[in-house]
Amino acid sequence: MTSAPSAVAVPNDLEAYWMPFTANRSFKKNPRMVARAEGMFYYTVDNKPVLDGTAGLWCCNAGHAREPIIQAIQAQARDLDYAPSFQYGHPKVFAAAARIAALAPGDLDHVFFANSGSEAVDSALKIALAYWNVSGKAAKTRLIGRERGYHGVGFGGISVGGMSNNRKFFGSLLTGVDHLAHTYDREKQAFSKGEPEYGAHFADDLERIVALHDASTIAAVIVEPMAGSTGGLPAPKGYLKRLREICDKHGILLIFDEVITGFGRLGYAFAAERYGVIPDMITFAKGVTSGTVPMGGVLVRKHIYDAFMGGPDNVVELFHGYTYSGHPLAAAASLATLDIYREEGLFERARGMESAWADAVLSLKGEPNVVDIRTVGIVGAIDLAPRADGVGKRGYDVIGRAFHDEGLMVRTAADTIAFSPPLIITESQIDELIGKLRRTIRAVAN
Repeated sequence: MTSAPSAVAVPNDLEAYWMPFTANRSFKKNPRMVARAEGMFYYTVDNKPVLDGTAGLWCCNAGHAREPIIQAIQAQARDLDYAPSFQYGHPKVFAAAARIAALAPGDLDHVFFANSGSEAVDSALKIALAYWNVSGKAAKTRLIGRERGYHGVGFGGISVGGMSNNRKFFGSLLTGVDHLAHTYDREKQAFSKGEPEYGAHFADDLERIVALHDASTIAAVIVEPMAGSTGGLPAPKGYLKRLREICDKHGILLIFDEVITGFGRLGYAFAAERYGVIPDMITFAKGVTSGTVPMGGVLVRKHIYDAFMGGPDNVVELFHGYTYSGHPLAAAASLATLDIYREEGLFERARGMESAWADAVLSLKGEPNVVDIRTVGIVGAIDLAPRADGVGKRGYDVIGRAFHDEGLMVRTAADTIAFSPPLIITESQIDELIGKLRRTIRAVAN
């Protein structure tokens, strides 16, 4: 076990760091600081354990400080710290691409690497636009997202995204973007276990958008199989299949944003397999390295890749990429992570635990202010009634009380509590997590 951090490791001044997606002033008055992690737990600077109810940020699916991943990163740093990604390569990035493609369904055979989910989404959108261009249909430029969708923070991602706070500060964003209706109807879906029975028809909203803009102008539709950051909204049964059918009917590319749902979160390597739908592209990140080294990417179907491979073979086919695409440390971390997933059967383990997990989460029905609970895979989300003095205040209290009083890390979106622990969680730790949540919900009842 790693030794506790020394007192000198704790900074005296927190002002210099402008924290992302954080209420900076409030945090710096009462910080929630972690100094190390192991297995299912973070540890504070004074070495108190904090049960990780969020797999970091939906990413540490194999748990923390896994020795095989640590060793792989250390060895790679000694052997090859960096290799340029333009016009040069290194063996492990090709090996990682092959391993990831082998996990994907259908002919999603090619991987374009980025460094985050945000970069992966912007890459997928650019590939979609470029694909239609090289295919002789350059008028197909419109991108379709969905209300309450989250696709990272690049200009492409927030343009197709549908969370108003992520959009409203940044001007008009990309032009030629439209949005499907979201899939959540509390009146008909409340307290669903897994995918709600009601809601497949929400996919038909794409027909409205096609009628408005004409399919000849639409390049791609991007959706999350489970809308994560907006509060854990599973796709209704049949919704994704219907969306695929409509895209096929009108010649529109379908992109699944699996930055959260990939690598076991819903019990499969990718949610596309769970739902029996093969999209044209899948974006991934987070779990590909279990959060250890930043890495993201796009899985692309064969016909899309092949469309770029004409012309002189000495000419760059796609004018896009990143300095750190397929970074050696990330590739080594990914290979070691994929080994753990396979050797420990973590995807299958998550699938086997799903029913018991759902029952445990749904046991919180009836607690104060709980107005809905959703579960799918190893994800839980609880909607709390907002306080009269402001939306999000109750949810914000949850974060602080859970961390400081219960030793539990969760996420909130306004007054929704979201939790998605590492896939190594045990039954006793599920009970521990739910017990801590129950006490926290009662503590913020007033």
